[in-house]
Amino acid sequence: MSKELLDHALELLAPVGALRSRRMFGGFGIYADDLFIAIIAFDQLFLKADDLTLPRFEAAGCRRFEYEREGKMAGLRYFSPPEDAMESPALMRPWAQLALEAALRARLKPASRKAPTSAKVKPAQAKPKGGTAAPAKTSTASRKR
Repeated sequence: MSKELLDHALELLAPVGALRSRRMFGGFGIYADDLFIAIIAFDQLFLKADDLTLPRFEAAGCRRFEYEREGKMAGLRYFSPPEDAMESPALMRPWAQLALEAALRARLKPASRKAPTSAKVKPAQAKPKGGTAAPAKTSTASRKR
């Protein structure tokens, strides 16, 4: 992975806030004010997108970040900026702003959590503290005679 590309990307993205980078998956992740806004992978910069910004990236002909996973192509919602945006911070700024806004919305969106499956216990099996299990409810079919 090219350190020159990382340095260039940090220069281009600087107008959106305080930046830091971190090595990840053979490339780099770029954060603006602790929001994950970009990936450098396969010698290419990719900016974060979401449902609201995706149409802008697609309309500009930006390339989606894709990689091979278990023999199939998988993609993330990160897109290359238009080629001309790689020329100056002024041309990159609107695209970097879209990435920053997508990252901010992702941070504000509540994460859905799945209930743990290993701790499920049927109510009839649960035992109250210091006593015996409560009798199991009988179905209405067994009550009818």
